[in-house]
Amino acid sequence: MSDERDCIHIEQLEVLARVGVTENERTESQRLVFNVTAWPRESFATLHDDISETANYSTIAHEVRIAANAEHKLIETLANNVAHRLLERFMIAKVRVEVRKFVLPGSAFVSVTAIRSLT
Repeated sequence: MSDERDCIHIEQLEVLARVGVTENERTESQRLVFNVTAWPRESFATLHDDISETANYSTIAHEVRIAANAEHKLIETLANNVAHRLLERFMIAKVRVEVRKFVLPGSAFVSVTAIRSLT
């Protein structure tokens, strides 16, 4: 695996998604926030300043939005699905996906984090 100091990070990517345990909660899209960190399979030193040799952060963000388009009951399932989708589609060895949901009264947010790797 690449040096874990080399990573790509997307902070506070806002997405509207239908997520919730009850059918009523899933009737309207809710604001979710994703924080994604991806560790490439190769060191940044080997990229030759060529975007085709890295995981393009714009494309990662697009894939997060696509995965969030599916209806989910649990943000845990959503985080897991996003993590697996990113591992399958990009040359990354490891990914960390945090999903924040803004539904618990008296708190800023609740969040779950899925960390997945090829090994």
